[in-house]
Formats: sequence, C-alpha cells, structure tokens
Amino acid sequence: MADGADYAAGRDQSGQPNATVTVDLSEHRRRNTPEPVTFKRRELDRILQVYSRMVAEGHCRDYAIDHLRDKAVFALFRRASEVPLYRIEKDPSRARKQGAFAIISAAGLVLKRGHELEVVLKYFDKPPRLVR
Repeated sequence: MADGADYAAGRDQSGQPNATVTVDLSEHRRRNTPEPVTFKRRELDRILQVYSRMVAEGHCRDYAIDHLRDKAVFALFRRASEVPLYRIEKDPSRARKQGAFAIISAAGLVLKRGHELEVVLKYFDKPPRLVR
C-alpha cells in the first residue's frame, strides 16, 4: 500500500478484491501536502548579517521567520509588539517574472524586488544622507 495504487484499485496486499480499503491518513496527507518554502542556509546567513547590522545601528530589536506553503518571510521589528518595519520575502512563484526575493515596507509597499538575494539586500546598504 505504499505506492497508492492499492488504494485506487480496492485490493488488499495479496491482490484480491477488497470491499473495504483502509487508508493511513497521515501517510495520505504527507504525500499530498506540499513542503513549505524555506530560506536556504546561505540566504539566512546573509539576512542575519543585515539584521545584526540594523540591531547595532539601533533600527531593529526583534525578528520573526515564517515558512508558509507559498512563501518564506523574514520580518524585522523595531519592537516585538509592533508591525514589522521590513519583510524580506522569498516567493518562488515569482522567480521567473519579477524575482523571487522582495523587501516590503510596513505600509505594504514593495521597496526592492529581484532574482538574487544579494542584489535585493543592497537596499539596506544605502550611504547615510544629510537630513535638514
């Protein structure tokens, strides 16, 4: 019963027709449930480098990682009780179109999108500017 053909044919392990078919639901769900999207080790290392620099500069204090079925999200928070300042998202469904990686602001605006994480994270490497 491991390959699933026994379920559809309604036969037991010996090949004889069976009126009742027993289905292991955990095995069925495991086969039919897609794996969540995750960050790879190198991607997470690079994101954590940016996060640690922002902590040292006093912009962020907390983060959250969420692995969903359609995308992975790394959220940067000023305080844990607030909405995230930035969300770094990996969405493989956009990989061929606009790029799998995006930086999204607290207001929901897409600040930067691209095919490579290194290019997208350069958004945080802006030089300091004079504010009058």
